[in-house]
Amino acid sequence: MQSTWYPINMSRFKIRRRSRREAHLGDLVFSYLLRLLSLGLALLLLMIGFFLFRGAFASISRFGWDFITGSVWDPVQEIFGSAPVLYGTLVSSLIAVIIAAPLSVGIALFLNELAPPLISRSIGFLIEMLAAIPSVVYGLWGIFVLAPSLRTRVEPALVKYLGWIPLFSGPFYGVGMLAAGLILSIMIIPTIFSLSREIFRTIPMAQREAALALGATRWEMMKISVLRSSKSGIGGAIILGLGRALGETMAVTMVIGNRAEISASLLAPAQTMASVIANEYAEASNDIHLSSLIEIGFLLFVVTFIINGFARIFILRESKS
Repeated sequence: MQSTWYPINMSRFKIRRRSRREAHLGDLVFSYLLRLLSLGLALLLLMIGFFLFRGAFASISRFGWDFITGSVWDPVQEIFGSAPVLYGTLVSSLIAVIIAAPLSVGIALFLNELAPPLISRSIGFLIEMLAAIPSVVYGLWGIFVLAPSLRTRVEPALVKYLGWIPLFSGPFYGVGMLAAGLILSIMIIPTIFSLSREIFRTIPMAQREAALALGATRWEMMKISVLRSSKSGIGGAIILGLGRALGETMAVTMVIGNRAEISASLLAPAQTMASVIANEYAEASNDIHLSSLIEIGFLLFVVTFIINGFARIFILRESKS
């Protein structure tokens, strides 16, 4: 049997080889560019931390650990202790999380599992738009609406009926820790809501159908198949919301009262790390005062970095499960 020979067009193979080489070169350039940008962002983060540490070095050298444990903040006497602002930051942020977390998770669960599509899209869009409102607008609303309402309606009732509890004792002014916590809770709702909703969407529909097929009610299905399966992700969303609350500045500065003292009452004025920097940085009269403010910024940087690191760990656990 005679074999038939067909000529091979070598030019076509050369063109294909060249196009593959060019595509491979483009992928390499794009890959190295992304690596360079990632390293640049990491380097920028390290530079910010180094700048804060260098600026705070004078305060660190002079006060040491007394800066964290001290409760006196007196620029005139050049005595600086950050315990009151650390206390104000943590308590106001915890109030915000305690209020915002159940609301955000509940709304996300309702819109994802129960609400009709039109209502889900509309309400979800409005809640996410809360993140677009500038911080100073929240502060103005807090000064002219929230604080007067607290002073004339809410706080008198709290003192009358719950005044025997240290959390609601003492004089009330409208502005204070409670007002700051309420403002922060509104501001972090979009963060926790958006992340929780995306986590709920990753739960397979077959998991829901299996629970219903086994006789579970609608609520039991949501509790077993949705909430229990996404608890790590919800924890990460809450921690990210906490990190957002820790660093908020303008709105808190306008409603917290700005008094550097530790008080058990949530009705008393207080001060946070961000608010003391915003209030005093432009008026720092000497180098040690400026260095102390920078050290507070460095502490806030470290705390926020740690909080976001924990949130990433929670979300990574959820993605692997």
